[in-house]
Amino acid sequence: MPLTDAKVRNLKPTERPQRFFDGDGLYLEVRPNGAKWWRFKYRFDGKEKLLSFGTYPEVPLALARARRLEARQQVAAGINPSAVRKEAKEAKQRALANTLEKVARAWLARRASAWTEGTRDAIEASLENHVFPALGNRSIHEISTRDIRTVVQAIDEQGSGETAGRVFQRLRSVFRYALSEELADSDPTLPLKPSEIFKPRVTSHRPSLAEVDMPAFFRKLDAYEGDPCIKAAFELLLLTAVRPGELRGARWSEMDESQSLWRIPAERMKMATEHLVPLSNQALAVLQRMKAVSGGQGLMFPSTFYPGKPLSDGTLNSVLARFGYKGMATAHGFRTLFSTCANEAGWDSDVIEKQLSHEERDDVRGAYNRAQWLPERIELMQWWADRLDSLRTGPGTRVASKRVAARNSVARLGSFVRDESRASGRINSESRQLNPPSMPAPVAKNALPNPIEVLRALVAAFDQHSPRVSKT
Repeated sequence: MPLTDAKVRNLKPTERPQRFFDGDGLYLEVRPNGAKWWRFKYRFDGKEKLLSFGTYPEVPLALARARRLEARQQVAAGINPSAVRKEAKEAKQRALANTLEKVARAWLARRASAWTEGTRDAIEASLENHVFPALGNRSIHEISTRDIRTVVQAIDEQGSGETAGRVFQRLRSVFRYALSEELADSDPTLPLKPSEIFKPRVTSHRPSLAEVDMPAFFRKLDAYEGDPCIKAAFELLLLTAVRPGELRGARWSEMDESQSLWRIPAERMKMATEHLVPLSNQALAVLQRMKAVSGGQGLMFPSTFYPGKPLSDGTLNSVLARFGYKGMATAHGFRTLFSTCANEAGWDSDVIEKQLSHEERDDVRGAYNRAQWLPERIELMQWWADRLDSLRTGPGTRVASKRVAARNSVARLGSFVRDESRASGRINSESRQLNPPSMPAPVAKNALPNPIEVLRALVAAFDQHSPRVSKT
């Protein structure tokens, strides 16, 4: 006879366990200590199995019967209820083990090779400071859209809108990684848009000197009697428009003086891609002077106080402050000066942006992408060096024309293209016969060919014979 609520409630324990059956495999086991356990007995694959549904009164009779019905339906469908329960238990344990902090650190480890050490440390610190204290110990399955919004808006409320935006993007990357690794079922960042959850903010650029301020700056720099490394660092920073961190970490092994190029390796670049910096005649002169100071080996700009380490990140800004430019200029601001002057002079914005390494590089084109816009950038940097000379020594100094600067750069680019082509192993006698390189048309005797056309033809020839690498 089936059980009733009253009978179940009034069952008393005895010295031995008792079983009271409800039907279809469900029964209540009453133990000597008074505990009442719901059990479900069934057969699967020819073997008898036993499943627990919990204790009474936490699980009343109606709920025990509902669980029996569900289990019988699973058996009818060829599913073992015990295996289902075991899998659910393991999934719950995995969910508890895969906390947001654990998954975020796994993402950091996976992506580490794409960043410089400093960038990785900064990303990790932002998560440790702003995310892990509130959400780090929670299962990644439990994190909701509201949780994400609350964390990043708290950063924004502190007046750190830029940091809030970066943390949000990093959380979005963590959840994309979790989805790809089947560690999460959904991405709670998807419904959120930065423009809707953050306060509007005015973009501010690092303070920089204007062109009109440069003559006075150069007078102060020329009168500077401190560390010669610092003076040369300012000069090369201006002449190359690189980031201060890229300059401070410069090594002599990166300088290709024979081709007038500075090859900054990928591991030192913000975008983790090698960057080619054309060296003007004036920049090469700075290198010659620095050889006598730093020995032409190891770091170009070593610290005076800590041998083997570069100049500290605050050194150049401290000197600018001593020059009277505190709050008015930063070392990074010289990039803004270069960009402003070059744009106002009418140079192609794509060339300027490429020189500033503001674009992500496409791995498909390999060496060709490293040389992209190189003829124009060689010309641009020589023009910029000459322009700085005119600001340093006065308006009477003659600034080399674009045409002369380009003519002086033909040999540099030709040497670069030939070396890169040899390295690719794709230019040989057979390929030259089948695919002759595109070269500039012959010119009349005593006629002067257009240097820019010559440079472009050389790059086109290199592009024709460079290997095409497909993305995988």
